[in-house]
Amino acid sequence: MRNTIRWGIIGCGDVTEVKSGPALQKTEGSELVAVMRRSADKARDYAERHQVPRWYSDADELIADPQVNAIYIATPPDSHADYTLRAARAKKPVYVEKPMARTYGECQAMVAACQEADVPLFVAYYRRAMPYFLKVKELLDGGAIGSVHSVHIALHQRPMAIDPQAPPWRIVSEISGGGLFFDLASHQLDLLDFLLGPIATAQGTTANRSGLYAAEDTVSASFSFAAGPTGSGSWSFSASEGRDQIEIFGDKGRITFSTFQFTAIELHNDQRQQSFAIASPDHVQQPLIQTVVDALLGTGTCPSSGESGARASRIMEQIIYGANT
Repeated sequence: MRNTIRWGIIGCGDVTEVKSGPALQKTEGSELVAVMRRSADKARDYAERHQVPRWYSDADELIADPQVNAIYIATPPDSHADYTLRAARAKKPVYVEKPMARTYGECQAMVAACQEADVPLFVAYYRRAMPYFLKVKELLDGGAIGSVHSVHIALHQRPMAIDPQAPPWRIVSEISGGGLFFDLASHQLDLLDFLLGPIATAQGTTANRSGLYAAEDTVSASFSFAAGPTGSGSWSFSASEGRDQIEIFGDKGRITFSTFQFTAIELHNDQRQQSFAIASPDHVQQPLIQTVVDALLGTGTCPSSGESGARASRIMEQIIYGANT
């Protein structure tokens, strides 16, 4: 048991500037004591701007730092498995960015390595701890719409600007695992796992409609939950207009909410229609990081584990590649 969790970040890029880095510093029982980036200048700059005591340009040096007793991996997905295995060999707990890895196989290797080393593995599916989504879960668990029958996801975005000479890693399958679906739908599929239990099976149809890059930019899917409800989804990253909505239908009503825009949660049933406006935290990962720290200190539990993170990757593979995993 540790009195303070002293974090080292591998990959102090954009995601750590506001979403997570400051949260590691502000969470009770937590300190950010070291950061690493392959560019020494960028690592030094981050450390100076965020008042972090030490910085490295080599991941193994950060992992070996005796002052670091937990590792946060915030690199692109193609290195998640490698760094997780290195941290596990050093007997240090891991908090890894989402999607957990490029493939379900890599996720399984990460889980196995941490189990063998007897160190915890957590995944940054931070919506599992945000007040907005906890309200949705409260309504569902409280029977506000009765027995859940079905779910529909719609995520449509206009095409992103692409520099063909330097495409963002999120649309390079060799780095991310697939297109923007892997980056964004992973949040939604993991969230539904949290709200309604694991998704048992899924299948999908994919296309590239814009021709802006090689990976899929249009996805349709159907899936079923182990507990019984069915689901469907449509994702388009070459749409004429944006849409961000999840609808959950029960035998007594429905709940509508968004994943990324935090529009008001709408509850419609026979008794009432209600709206719940709940703001996003300043540092969106802080509520989940608090649960990670509490779990490591032995004072609580974290709702986002390696096992749950791997389930999201398994379902994405079934949808995109038809993998029977």
